[in-house]
Amino acid sequence: MAKTKVTGTTTTTKKSAPPQRAAKPAPDTPSMRPGNGQASGNTQAKLSPEEVYRLIQESAYFKAKERGFAPGNEVQDWIEAEAEVRRRLERRA
Repeated sequence: MAKTKVTGTTTTTKKSAPPQRAAKPAPDTPSMRPGNGQASGNTQAKLSPEEVYRLIQESAYFKAKERGFAPGNEVQDWIEAEAEVRRRLERRA
């Protein structure tokens, strides 16, 4: 508590507490795990279409970089990158 002097009288003011964050359940919370305590099958998260697009985009960039960013092969870079990313994701599933 901080004391503030106001025209001859002393008043006490209280500093406001910072806002509280919503509590998140811990990863090992029983409601987050199957009843037998074992992980269920595939524990990998599905990627959103935006995340898949980003992976393809990065792969195409590195293909273009590999060939010195010479113009004219951008579509081929994208097609090859998309095929590679899709193969990697299928193997992962």
